[in-house]
Amino acid sequence: MPYDAEHLGALDPGAKAVPVEAWGRDAAGFAAENPGLDRLPTPLVTLDAGALDANIAAMRDWTRSVGVDLAPHGKTTMAPSIWRAQLAAGALGITVATGWQLTVALRAEVPWILAAYPVLDPGVLRLLARPRRARVLVWADGVDVVAAMAPHVAGAAQPVDVLVELGGIGGRTGARSTAAAVEVARAVRATPGLRLAGVAGYEGAFAHDASPASLAVVRTYLSDLRGLHRRLLAEDLYPSVPEGLVVSAGGSAYFDVVADVLAPLHDPDGAVPTRVVVRSGAYVAHDDGFYRGVTPMDRIGEGGFRSALHGWVRVVSRPEPGLALADAGKRDLSFDEGLPEVQAVRRGGTGPTEPLEGAEVTALNDQHAFVRLTGPARELRVGDVLRLGLSHPCTVFDKWGLLPVVDDAAAPQPVLVDWVRTVFG
Repeated sequence: MPYDAEHLGALDPGAKAVPVEAWGRDAAGFAAENPGLDRLPTPLVTLDAGALDANIAAMRDWTRSVGVDLAPHGKTTMAPSIWRAQLAAGALGITVATGWQLTVALRAEVPWILAAYPVLDPGVLRLLARPRRARVLVWADGVDVVAAMAPHVAGAAQPVDVLVELGGIGGRTGARSTAAAVEVARAVRATPGLRLAGVAGYEGAFAHDASPASLAVVRTYLSDLRGLHRRLLAEDLYPSVPEGLVVSAGGSAYFDVVADVLAPLHDPDGAVPTRVVVRSGAYVAHDDGFYRGVTPMDRIGEGGFRSALHGWVRVVSRPEPGLALADAGKRDLSFDEGLPEVQAVRRGGTGPTEPLEGAEVTALNDQHAFVRLTGPARELRVGDVLRLGLSHPCTVFDKWGLLPVVDDAAAPQPVLVDWVRTVFG
Protein backbone atom coordinates (compact mmCIF):
# COMPACT_ATOMS: atom_id res chain seq x y z
CA MET A 1 0.00 0.00 0.00
CA PRO A 2 1.31 3.51 -0.74
CA TYR A 3 2.27 5.45 2.36
CA ASP A 4 3.48 9.07 2.47
CA ALA A 5 5.87 9.65 -0.44
CA GLU A 6 3.26 11.10 -2.77
CA HIS A 7 2.06 13.59 -0.13
CA LEU A 8 5.34 14.82 1.35
CA GLY A 9 6.48 17.20 -1.36
CA ALA A 10 10.07 18.38 -0.95
CA LEU A 11 12.23 16.31 1.38
CA ASP A 12 13.22 18.23 4.51
CA PRO A 13 16.97 18.51 5.22
CA GLY A 14 16.01 18.49 8.90
CA ALA A 15 14.89 14.85 8.71
CA LYS A 16 17.84 12.67 9.66
CA ALA A 17 16.86 9.88 7.26
CA VAL A 18 17.13 12.18 4.23
CA PRO A 19 20.50 12.02 2.42
CA VAL A 20 22.26 15.22 1.44
CA GLU A 21 21.77 14.45 -2.25
CA ALA A 22 17.97 14.43 -1.74
CA TRP A 23 17.62 17.68 0.22
CA GLY A 24 14.75 19.63 -1.29
CA ARG A 25 13.95 16.95 -3.85
CA ASP A 26 10.43 15.66 -4.36
CA ALA A 27 9.90 12.69 -2.01
CA ALA A 28 7.93 10.64 -4.53
CA GLY A 29 10.40 11.36 -7.30
CA PHE A 30 13.37 10.28 -5.20
CA ALA A 31 11.57 7.09 -4.09
CA ALA A 32 10.67 6.32 -7.71
CA GLU A 33 14.40 5.96 -8.45
CA ASN A 34 14.51 3.07 -5.93
CA PRO A 35 17.81 4.23 -4.45
CA GLY A 36 19.80 1.60 -2.59
CA LEU A 37 20.85 1.82 1.04
CA ASP A 38 24.29 3.01 -0.03
CA ARG A 39 22.62 6.32 -1.01
CA LEU A 40 20.99 6.75 2.39
CA PRO A 41 22.72 8.05 5.53
CA THR A 42 23.59 6.26 8.73
CA PRO A 43 22.44 5.90 11.39
CA LEU A 44 19.17 4.81 9.82
CA VAL A 45 16.00 2.92 10.72
CA THR A 46 13.95 1.46 7.89
CA LEU A 47 10.55 -0.12 7.51
CA ASP A 48 10.19 -3.29 5.46
CA ALA A 49 7.24 -2.93 3.05
CA GLY A 50 6.68 -6.67 2.68
CA ALA A 51 6.70 -7.25 6.42
CA LEU A 52 4.27 -4.38 7.06
CA ASP A 53 1.83 -5.73 4.48
CA ALA A 54 2.15 -9.29 5.78
CA ASN A 55 1.63 -8.28 9.42
CA ILE A 56 -1.45 -6.21 8.64
CA ALA A 57 -2.92 -9.08 6.65
CA ALA A 58 -2.09 -11.66 9.34
CA MET A 59 -3.83 -9.65 12.07
CA ARG A 60 -6.84 -9.05 9.82
CA ASP A 61 -7.12 -12.76 9.15
CA TRP A 62 -6.81 -13.68 12.82
CA THR A 63 -9.47 -11.23 14.03
CA ARG A 64 -11.85 -12.51 11.38
CA SER A 65 -11.17 -16.12 12.30
CA VAL A 66 -11.93 -15.63 16.01
CA GLY A 67 -14.77 -13.13 15.55
CA VAL A 68 -13.57 -9.92 17.19
CA ASP A 69 -12.93 -6.36 16.03
CA LEU A 70 -9.59 -4.56 15.97
CA ALA A 71 -8.73 -0.99 16.94
CA PRO A 72 -4.92 -1.12 16.87
CA HIS A 73 -3.04 1.12 19.24
CA GLY A 74 -1.92 4.12 17.22
CA LYS A 75 0.78 5.15 19.68
CA THR A 76 3.01 2.38 18.35
CA THR A 77 3.64 4.20 15.09
CA MET A 78 1.90 7.59 15.35
CA ALA A 79 1.91 7.34 11.57
CA PRO A 80 -1.49 8.20 10.05
CA SER A 81 -0.53 6.55 6.76
CA ILE A 82 0.01 3.23 8.58
CA TRP A 83 -3.29 3.79 10.42
CA ARG A 84 -4.96 4.17 7.01
CA ALA A 85 -3.47 0.86 5.90
CA GLN A 86 -4.80 -0.84 9.03
CA LEU A 87 -8.26 0.70 8.55
CA ALA A 88 -8.29 -0.28 4.88
CA ALA A 89 -7.61 -3.86 5.95
CA GLY A 90 -10.72 -3.86 8.11
CA ALA A 91 -9.74 -2.34 11.46
CA LEU A 92 -12.74 -0.77 13.22
CA GLY A 93 -10.78 2.24 14.44
CA ILE A 94 -7.59 3.35 16.16
CA THR A 95 -6.68 3.45 19.86
CA VAL A 96 -4.82 6.41 21.40
CA ALA A 97 -3.24 7.11 24.78
CA THR A 98 -3.14 10.90 25.23
CA GLY A 99 -5.32 13.89 24.51
CA TRP A 100 -2.96 15.09 21.85
CA GLN A 101 -2.95 11.68 20.13
CA LEU A 102 -6.74 11.84 20.21
CA THR A 103 -6.71 15.14 18.34
CA VAL A 104 -4.32 13.66 15.75
CA ALA A 105 -6.76 10.79 15.19
CA LEU A 106 -9.67 13.23 14.87
CA ARG A 107 -7.77 15.25 12.26
CA ALA A 108 -6.93 12.02 10.43
CA GLU A 109 -10.70 11.31 10.25
CA VAL A 110 -10.44 7.96 12.05
CA PRO A 111 -14.06 6.70 12.32
CA TRP A 112 -13.80 5.03 15.76
CA ILE A 113 -11.30 6.27 18.34
CA LEU A 114 -10.69 4.44 21.61
CA ALA A 115 -9.01 6.77 24.09
CA ALA A 116 -7.51 4.18 26.41
CA TYR A 117 -7.03 6.55 29.34
CA PRO A 118 -9.07 9.11 31.33
CA VAL A 119 -9.52 12.21 29.15
CA LEU A 120 -9.32 15.11 31.61
CA ASP A 121 -7.86 17.92 29.51
CA PRO A 122 -10.61 20.59 29.50
CA GLY A 123 -9.85 21.69 25.95
CA VAL A 124 -10.01 18.16 24.57
CA LEU A 125 -13.24 17.44 26.44
CA ARG A 126 -14.81 20.62 25.07
CA LEU A 127 -13.68 19.55 21.60
CA LEU A 128 -15.41 16.19 22.06
CA ALA A 129 -18.57 17.94 23.20
CA ARG A 130 -18.89 19.63 19.79
CA PRO A 131 -20.51 17.96 16.77
CA ARG A 132 -18.11 15.37 15.30
CA ARG A 133 -18.18 12.49 12.84
CA ALA A 134 -16.01 10.10 14.81
CA ARG A 135 -17.26 7.82 17.54
CA VAL A 136 -14.98 8.46 20.53
CA LEU A 137 -14.86 6.16 23.55
CA VAL A 138 -12.92 7.29 26.62
CA TRP A 139 -12.03 5.44 29.84
CA ALA A 140 -12.90 6.14 33.48
CA ASP A 141 -11.73 4.18 36.51
CA GLY A 142 -13.05 6.28 39.36
CA VAL A 143 -16.01 8.38 40.43
CA ASP A 144 -13.53 11.24 40.80
CA VAL A 145 -12.57 10.89 37.13
CA VAL A 146 -16.22 11.14 36.11
CA ALA A 147 -16.66 14.23 38.30
CA ALA A 148 -13.63 15.87 36.70
CA MET A 149 -15.03 15.29 33.21
CA ALA A 150 -18.57 16.41 33.99
CA PRO A 151 -18.36 20.22 33.79
CA HIS A 152 -16.69 20.13 30.36
CA VAL A 153 -19.23 17.87 28.62
CA ALA A 154 -22.48 19.20 30.06
CA GLY A 155 -24.69 20.20 27.15
CA ALA A 156 -22.60 18.20 24.67
CA ALA A 157 -23.94 18.14 21.12
CA GLN A 158 -23.53 14.36 21.25
CA PRO A 159 -22.63 12.18 24.22
CA VAL A 160 -19.10 11.14 24.97
CA ASP A 161 -19.04 7.35 25.31
CA VAL A 162 -17.32 6.03 28.42
CA LEU A 163 -15.83 2.58 29.02
CA VAL A 164 -15.40 1.66 32.68
CA GLU A 165 -11.84 0.51 33.18
CA LEU A 166 -11.23 -2.48 35.41
CA GLY A 167 -7.76 -2.85 36.86
CA GLY A 168 -6.36 -4.84 39.73
CA ILE A 169 -4.07 -4.64 42.72
CA GLY A 170 -0.54 -3.96 41.55
CA GLY A 171 -1.70 -3.01 38.07
CA ARG A 172 -1.71 0.34 36.36
CA THR A 173 -4.92 2.38 36.13
CA GLY A 174 -8.34 0.80 36.52
CA ALA A 175 -10.88 0.32 39.30
CA ARG A 176 -9.40 -2.09 41.83
CA SER A 177 -12.53 -4.20 42.20
CA THR A 178 -15.72 -5.06 40.36
CA ALA A 179 -17.73 -3.28 43.07
CA ALA A 180 -15.72 -0.09 42.56
CA ALA A 181 -16.16 -0.36 38.79
CA VAL A 182 -19.92 -0.64 39.19
CA GLU A 183 -19.92 2.62 41.17
CA VAL A 184 -18.05 4.26 38.30
CA ALA A 185 -20.71 2.99 35.89
CA ARG A 186 -23.45 4.47 38.05
CA ALA A 187 -21.65 7.81 38.13
CA VAL A 188 -21.38 7.83 34.33
CA ARG A 189 -25.11 7.10 33.98
CA ALA A 190 -25.87 10.05 36.22
CA THR A 191 -23.68 12.55 34.36
CA PRO A 192 -25.16 14.63 31.51
CA GLY A 193 -22.99 14.55 28.39
CA LEU A 194 -21.56 11.11 29.17
CA ARG A 195 -22.91 7.74 28.03
CA LEU A 196 -21.99 4.39 29.55
CA ALA A 197 -20.92 2.28 26.58
CA GLY A 198 -19.01 -0.70 27.92
CA VAL A 199 -15.96 -1.90 29.83
CA ALA A 200 -12.27 -2.06 29.09
CA GLY A 201 -8.91 -2.96 30.55
CA TYR A 202 -5.33 -3.89 29.85
CA GLU A 203 -4.23 -7.40 30.71
CA GLY A 204 -0.60 -6.66 29.90
CA ALA A 205 -0.24 -4.80 33.19
CA PHE A 206 -0.35 -8.12 35.04
CA ALA A 207 2.19 -10.23 33.15
CA HIS A 208 5.33 -9.80 31.10
CA ASP A 209 6.08 -13.19 29.61
CA ALA A 210 4.34 -16.21 28.10
CA SER A 211 4.83 -18.64 30.97
CA PRO A 212 1.83 -20.77 32.05
CA ALA A 213 1.63 -18.82 35.30
CA SER A 214 1.49 -15.49 33.46
CA LEU A 215 -1.13 -16.76 31.01
CA ALA A 216 -3.24 -17.94 33.95
CA VAL A 217 -3.05 -14.51 35.58
CA VAL A 218 -4.12 -12.88 32.32
CA ARG A 219 -7.03 -15.30 31.93
CA THR A 220 -8.26 -14.61 35.46
CA TYR A 221 -8.16 -10.87 34.89
CA LEU A 222 -10.07 -11.16 31.60
CA SER A 223 -12.67 -13.36 33.28
CA ASP A 224 -13.19 -10.58 35.83
CA LEU A 225 -13.62 -8.06 33.01
CA ARG A 226 -16.21 -10.32 31.39
CA GLY A 227 -17.96 -10.63 34.74
CA LEU A 228 -18.09 -6.85 35.12
CA HIS A 229 -19.78 -6.45 31.76
CA ARG A 230 -22.34 -9.12 32.62
CA ARG A 231 -23.06 -7.47 35.96
CA LEU A 232 -23.70 -4.11 34.31
CA LEU A 233 -26.11 -5.87 31.97
CA ALA A 234 -27.84 -7.69 34.83
CA GLU A 235 -28.28 -4.46 36.80
CA ASP A 236 -29.65 -2.70 33.71
CA LEU A 237 -27.03 0.04 33.96
CA TYR A 238 -26.41 0.33 30.23
CA PRO A 239 -28.54 2.86 28.34
CA SER A 240 -29.58 2.36 24.75
CA VAL A 241 -26.42 2.63 22.64
CA PRO A 242 -27.35 2.35 18.95
CA GLU A 243 -23.70 2.06 17.87
CA GLY A 244 -23.29 -0.88 20.23
CA LEU A 245 -21.61 -1.63 23.53
CA VAL A 246 -17.87 -2.26 23.60
CA VAL A 247 -15.81 -4.74 25.62
CA SER A 248 -12.15 -4.04 24.98
CA ALA A 249 -8.81 -5.54 25.99
CA GLY A 250 -5.77 -6.92 24.26
CA GLY A 251 -2.25 -5.64 23.85
CA SER A 252 0.16 -7.38 21.50
CA ALA A 253 1.29 -10.10 23.92
CA TYR A 254 -1.96 -11.86 24.92
CA PHE A 255 -4.60 -11.19 22.29
CA ASP A 256 -5.16 -14.93 21.89
CA VAL A 257 -6.26 -15.23 25.53
CA VAL A 258 -8.46 -12.16 25.08
CA ALA A 259 -10.25 -13.91 22.23
CA ASP A 260 -10.62 -17.14 24.21
CA VAL A 261 -12.27 -15.36 27.13
CA LEU A 262 -14.12 -12.45 25.54
CA ALA A 263 -14.98 -13.38 21.94
CA PRO A 264 -18.24 -15.12 22.98
CA LEU A 265 -19.52 -11.66 23.97
CA HIS A 266 -19.07 -10.34 20.42
CA ASP A 267 -22.54 -9.93 18.90
CA PRO A 268 -22.85 -6.66 16.96
CA ASP A 269 -26.23 -7.66 15.53
CA GLY A 270 -27.74 -9.02 18.73
CA ALA A 271 -30.56 -7.70 20.88
CA VAL A 272 -27.92 -5.80 22.85
CA PRO A 273 -25.33 -5.05 20.13
CA THR A 274 -21.87 -5.67 21.56
CA ARG A 275 -18.42 -5.58 20.03
CA VAL A 276 -15.31 -7.13 21.50
CA VAL A 277 -12.46 -4.88 20.42
CA VAL A 278 -8.81 -5.90 20.59
CA ARG A 279 -6.32 -3.02 20.73
CA SER A 280 -3.04 -4.70 19.72
CA GLY A 281 -0.70 -2.24 18.03
CA ALA A 282 2.89 -3.49 18.08
CA TYR A 283 2.08 -6.35 15.69
CA VAL A 284 2.20 -3.99 12.70
CA ALA A 285 5.98 -3.70 12.95
CA HIS A 286 6.59 -6.60 15.37
CA ASP A 287 10.24 -6.79 16.52
CA ASP A 288 13.35 -8.90 17.00
CA GLY A 289 13.15 -8.86 20.79
CA PHE A 290 10.37 -8.66 23.35
CA TYR A 291 7.40 -9.25 21.04
CA ARG A 292 9.23 -11.96 19.11
CA GLY A 293 9.48 -13.79 22.43
CA VAL A 294 5.86 -13.43 23.59
CA THR A 295 3.82 -13.18 20.38
CA PRO A 296 0.56 -15.14 20.54
CA MET A 297 1.11 -16.22 16.94
CA ASP A 298 3.60 -18.81 18.22
CA ARG A 299 0.93 -20.21 20.55
CA ILE A 300 -1.74 -20.08 17.85
CA GLY A 301 0.47 -21.77 15.28
CA GLU A 302 -0.76 -19.70 12.33
CA GLY A 303 2.44 -18.50 10.74
CA GLY A 304 3.53 -15.35 12.46
CA PHE A 305 4.52 -11.74 12.25
CA ARG A 306 7.78 -10.47 10.75
CA SER A 307 9.93 -7.67 12.06
CA ALA A 308 9.47 -4.61 9.86
CA LEU A 309 11.94 -2.37 11.70
CA HIS A 310 15.70 -2.54 11.23
CA GLY A 311 18.57 -0.33 12.21
CA TRP A 312 21.48 0.32 9.86
CA VAL A 313 24.66 1.59 11.52
CA ARG A 314 28.15 2.29 10.26
CA VAL A 315 31.32 1.18 11.98
CA VAL A 316 33.17 4.42 12.73
CA SER A 317 35.96 3.18 14.98
CA ARG A 318 37.98 0.03 15.68
CA PRO A 319 39.94 1.32 18.68
CA GLU A 320 40.99 -2.09 20.03
CA PRO A 321 40.79 -5.76 19.03
CA GLY A 322 37.37 -7.21 19.62
CA LEU A 323 35.59 -3.85 19.75
CA ALA A 324 33.84 -1.73 17.16
CA LEU A 325 31.98 1.53 17.67
CA ALA A 326 29.01 2.25 15.42
CA ASP A 327 27.27 5.56 14.75
CA ALA A 328 23.91 5.01 16.48
CA GLY A 329 22.79 5.12 20.08
CA LYS A 330 19.91 5.83 22.41
CA ARG A 331 18.78 8.79 20.29
CA ASP A 332 18.23 6.47 17.33
CA LEU A 333 17.43 2.97 18.60
CA SER A 334 15.22 1.39 21.25
CA PHE A 335 16.86 -0.03 24.37
CA ASP A 336 14.12 -0.23 27.02
CA GLU A 337 13.19 -3.86 26.22
CA GLY A 338 16.63 -5.13 25.25
CA LEU A 339 19.59 -3.95 23.21
CA PRO A 340 19.66 -4.21 19.41
CA GLU A 341 20.97 -7.44 17.93
CA VAL A 342 23.48 -7.57 15.08
CA GLN A 343 22.07 -9.60 12.20
CA ALA A 344 24.01 -8.83 9.04
CA VAL A 345 26.74 -6.74 7.46
CA ARG A 346 27.19 -4.77 4.24
CA ARG A 347 30.92 -4.63 3.62
CA GLY A 348 32.05 -1.10 2.94
CA GLY A 349 28.43 -0.01 3.12
CA THR A 350 27.85 -1.10 -0.49
CA GLY A 351 28.28 -4.88 -0.47
CA PRO A 352 25.36 -7.31 -0.36
CA THR A 353 23.62 -7.88 2.95
CA GLU A 354 25.26 -10.96 4.47
CA PRO A 355 24.61 -12.73 7.80
CA LEU A 356 27.17 -11.94 10.48
CA GLU A 357 28.04 -14.12 13.48
CA GLY A 358 30.03 -13.06 16.51
CA ALA A 359 28.96 -9.42 16.85
CA GLU A 360 26.98 -8.26 19.89
CA VAL A 361 25.81 -4.82 20.95
CA THR A 362 26.76 -4.57 24.62
CA ALA A 363 25.95 -0.92 25.37
CA LEU A 364 24.55 2.27 23.89
CA ASN A 365 25.60 5.84 24.54
CA ASP A 366 23.58 8.73 23.16
CA GLN A 367 25.10 8.38 19.67
CA HIS A 368 27.36 5.33 19.82
CA ALA A 369 26.85 1.57 19.94
CA PHE A 370 29.52 -0.64 21.53
CA VAL A 371 29.84 -3.84 19.50
CA ARG A 372 31.89 -6.71 20.92
CA LEU A 373 33.42 -8.95 18.25
CA THR A 374 34.41 -12.59 18.24
CA GLY A 375 35.28 -15.05 15.49
CA PRO A 376 34.63 -13.86 11.92
CA ALA A 377 33.19 -10.58 13.19
CA ARG A 378 36.67 -9.49 14.30
CA GLU A 379 37.32 -8.75 10.62
CA LEU A 380 34.86 -5.82 10.65
CA ARG A 381 36.35 -2.64 9.27
CA VAL A 382 35.60 1.03 9.55
CA GLY A 383 32.94 1.82 6.94
CA ASP A 384 31.13 -1.52 7.16
CA VAL A 385 27.38 -1.17 7.78
CA LEU A 386 25.55 -3.46 10.18
CA ARG A 387 21.88 -4.40 10.08
CA LEU A 388 20.36 -4.49 13.55
CA GLY A 389 17.23 -6.18 14.84
CA LEU A 390 15.35 -3.99 17.32
CA SER A 391 13.22 -4.69 20.38
CA HIS A 392 9.99 -2.82 21.24
CA PRO A 393 8.77 -0.91 18.17
CA CYS A 394 6.93 1.73 20.21
CA THR A 395 10.21 3.31 21.30
CA VAL A 396 11.76 3.20 17.84
CA PHE A 397 9.12 5.09 15.89
CA ASP A 398 9.20 8.09 18.21
CA LYS A 399 12.87 8.72 17.38
CA TRP A 400 12.21 9.17 13.66
CA GLY A 401 10.00 11.82 12.11
CA LEU A 402 10.49 10.30 8.67
CA LEU A 403 11.22 6.64 8.00
CA PRO A 404 12.38 5.18 4.69
CA VAL A 405 10.38 2.17 3.51
CA VAL A 406 12.49 -0.47 1.74
CA ASP A 407 11.25 -3.33 -0.37
CA ASP A 408 12.92 -6.10 1.65
CA ALA A 409 15.44 -5.58 4.45
CA ALA A 410 16.77 -9.11 3.93
CA ALA A 411 17.49 -8.62 0.23
CA PRO A 412 21.13 -8.46 -0.90
CA GLN A 413 20.52 -4.86 -2.00
CA PRO A 414 17.39 -3.36 -0.34
CA VAL A 415 15.97 -0.33 -2.16
CA LEU A 416 13.84 2.60 -1.05
CA VAL A 417 10.22 2.41 -2.24
CA ASP A 418 8.34 4.89 -0.02
CA TRP A 419 8.45 7.09 3.08
CA VAL A 420 6.42 7.03 6.30
CA ARG A 421 5.92 10.24 8.28
CA THR A 422 5.37 9.97 12.02
CA VAL A 423 3.64 12.54 14.21
CA PHE A 424 5.08 12.66 17.71
CA GLY A 425 4.74 16.34 18.46
